[in-house]
Amino acid sequence: MHSNDLSPWQHDHVFGQDRVRPGERRTRLVIALTAVTMGVEISGGVAFGSMALLADGLHMASHVAALAISAAAYVYARRNAHDGRFSFGTGKVNALAGYTGAVLLALFALVMAGESVARLLQPVAIAFDQAILVAVAGLLVNAVSVLILGGYGHSHGDHDHDEGHSPLTAAHDDDGHPHDGDHNLHSAYLHVLADALTSVLAIGALLTGKYFGLGWMDPAMGIVGAMLVARWSLGLVRDTSRVLLDHQAPAAMREAIRDAVEGTACTDRVVDLHVWAIGPELYAAALSVVSDTPMPPEQYQRRLLQIGVAHATIEVHQCPHDV
Repeated sequence: MHSNDLSPWQHDHVFGQDRVRPGERRTRLVIALTAVTMGVEISGGVAFGSMALLADGLHMASHVAALAISAAAYVYARRNAHDGRFSFGTGKVNALAGYTGAVLLALFALVMAGESVARLLQPVAIAFDQAILVAVAGLLVNAVSVLILGGYGHSHGDHDHDEGHSPLTAAHDDDGHPHDGDHNLHSAYLHVLADALTSVLAIGALLTGKYFGLGWMDPAMGIVGAMLVARWSLGLVRDTSRVLLDHQAPAAMREAIRDAVEGTACTDRVVDLHVWAIGPELYAAALSVVSDTPMPPEQYQRRLLQIGVAHATIEVHQCPHDV
């Protein structure tokens, strides 16, 4: 080698993680709204004797904790994006925060269920009018939070599906679940959506108790709310653990990579392929290509960049003509 300049073959592994993501700003706003409502609902549940209202407030408390972890993860990922100790950047900090939030969510579900059972065994008097008023206020805040984060389900970080969205970011996993990137924003959206649903349960239980005398509905809805929280938690654990454990990308993503590399000439064949998430809407791939007329690896890499693979390691092998 006649040149000491290796820069054409070198690159960083930041992958845009040093930039502020749209989900970070949204999450901060929702944290503030949720924290205020949480305090009001917990205070109201204790003061007015409503287990459904208290459960909804505790549910919100779990979400404040989870969202605070998500917000801290955004900041940590940005500040350490250039740290060389992270092999593929800080993208997985996002998934780790989502996983931690899911575990906290499961713990709060246990607390809610235990307290609800205790209230079923030992009922307490409920100030229905005041409790309903607080629950309605909580629902309104939850609805606003859902609207703030509602773009997640369609935009995945403010990008339109119809304008440049790669096959990878639009794909689903082999079980039919969305397999997208920003688990912090996903976690936040699921948290506030679950908050809204549990608020509806609390209001329904309080109205039933007030007008039909079925006071047991209040703690019963607390149990239903706990089950709902647990379900969200398990779903988030599943999604984030797949990223943390380098789960193979969905079949649709792998097929998109094969199509990009093999093209229509049928002279190239992908014989070994591994694709995994390294951050929000970021994927790395390691593959082996066998070809009658092999191209330089950088040409295959350019094809993969066009469909959203941020980092690719490619082996290229000449196919013997006598095979």
